[in-house]
Amino acid sequence: MTGQDLNVAATRVGTHALGPGRRSVVWVQGCPFRCAGCLAPEWIPDRPARRLAPSELADELLADPAVTGLTLSGGEPMAQAAGLAALVREARARRDLSVICFTGYRLERLRARPPAPEVTELVGLLDVLIDGLYVARLDDGKGLRGSGNQRVHHLTPRLAGGGYDFTGGPRTAEITVDGPTALLVGVPPPGLLAAFDSAVEEVRSRPTPNQCDTAQPVRHRPTSEHPTR
Repeated sequence: MTGQDLNVAATRVGTHALGPGRRSVVWVQGCPFRCAGCLAPEWIPDRPARRLAPSELADELLADPAVTGLTLSGGEPMAQAAGLAALVREARARRDLSVICFTGYRLERLRARPPAPEVTELVGLLDVLIDGLYVARLDDGKGLRGSGNQRVHHLTPRLAGGGYDFTGGPRTAEITVDGPTALLVGVPPPGLLAAFDSAVEEVRSRPTPNQCDTAQPVRHRPTSEHPTR
């Protein structure tokens, strides 16, 4: 393992819920912010999760040949900027990809006072940055950002003219089940989260043959561990 290795909370290979086209997503473990209403509090602590070198993670995220982009979330991506920058470089050496990143930091802060030296490099590799903390009362149920105070920055023109509405478009989400774990991918449309929680609680309450196989949902909206910033 090296200083660029990533501490990964979860991945999703091939989704249409987190940006235009077919994308792969990595959520990193650890976040310095604690937004009220976070849906994945287990991803906030800076504790060991799954350690991967950038090349290993690139192998995983690009296993689907139809993937055209990466989405970086968490956790807080800027807390692992060195590893994510290496991941983007590695992935783009293999395939032409767009890159979207969510962060709790404002872009101005990242440029003027980056929290780590590698942040400047990572920001320079992004096509779209969605910035700002989640504010529940400003959640308008629209777009890829979680609340209206969050901003969508097109740092390159790559995804600016393709017809995808980052701020006002309808929200989409996907639910994947892997054994006892359910992963909610995307910014849920109104009502979906409550239905998801209700379904999980119903499954948990059912008796099972060995009394221990219950669904353990990993619930997450795509905003760097600030699920609807």
